[in-house]
Amino acid sequence: MPILAFTGNRFLADETLRETLLARGLNPRDLPRLGGEDVTPDALGPHLLPSLFGDGGVIVDFEGVKPDKALLELLAGAAVTVALLDESPNATRLKTYEKAGQVIASPAPSKTGDVTGWVVQRAKKEKLPLDKEAALYLAEVFGPDLAGIAGELNKLSLLDGPHNREAVKRVVGREPPGDSFAMLGAATAGRAGEAVLQLRRLLASGEDPFKLMGAVVWQYSLVARCVALLQEEGRVNENVAAQRLGVKPFPAKKALEVARRLNENKIRAHLSRILEADLAMKRGLDAGVTLERLMVQLSV
Repeated sequence: MPILAFTGNRFLADETLRETLLARGLNPRDLPRLGGEDVTPDALGPHLLPSLFGDGGVIVDFEGVKPDKALLELLAGAAVTVALLDESPNATRLKTYEKAGQVIASPAPSKTGDVTGWVVQRAKKEKLPLDKEAALYLAEVFGPDLAGIAGELNKLSLLDGPHNREAVKRVVGREPPGDSFAMLGAATAGRAGEAVLQLRRLLASGEDPFKLMGAVVWQYSLVARCVALLQEEGRVNENVAAQRLGVKPFPAKKALEVARRLNENKIRAHLSRILEADLAMKRGLDAGVTLERLMVQLSV
């Protein structure tokens, strides 16, 4: 019988495992499920043989387990269907799974836009009247925690719709975490209120003001270098900027977005204000008030 290896996002992989087994006539609730210290040859052995009532199967969860070659060979030789949950298998395990059966991957959406798309599609599948702004709110609040989002959708299914952003926000009762790049982007675009809101969210989520100032200094150093790049070369995309600055494409992209609104004079003025705020915080002035004042100054 084959190995069915379910990889990727744990929540999605577990769901896909259950759906796949049901489609094959196996009820996951009726199958033994072993994980952790129970994943040993001795414990698995009796479950790898067919029962009197059919071929049967077993679910094996590799979370926290480092299977050796002998264990993998034992599973590959099972006389029943072996459904494996293995979020990030190495090349050796993948090769074993592919040779002994099938690998079914469930990639995890990570970016806010991708998570929003997943929420929209899941709501449609569940026939839940959820608008896109509400889906975006859930993606902002929970990020890649798909299990958390699914739990909130289950709650919403018990309530009358349609569900817009404000209605969902009342049910969930959480503010989206702040975003330091969004904060700087709003400030340099002249949206002081939005910049201060992002700052307050960051502080409310437990961000240390001094670490946050450090992040502002680092991000603005990238912005300043992007301003110089744009002046030297005109159009620069995020990949070129990332290569020149020695950073990953995402921070390079965000820094470029801010840099395109600035010129050399403005960036010098902003860097001077950041230095003044940094010194004020180190001299004992209220860190939160100092950061808020800085956001307003960067918005002018």
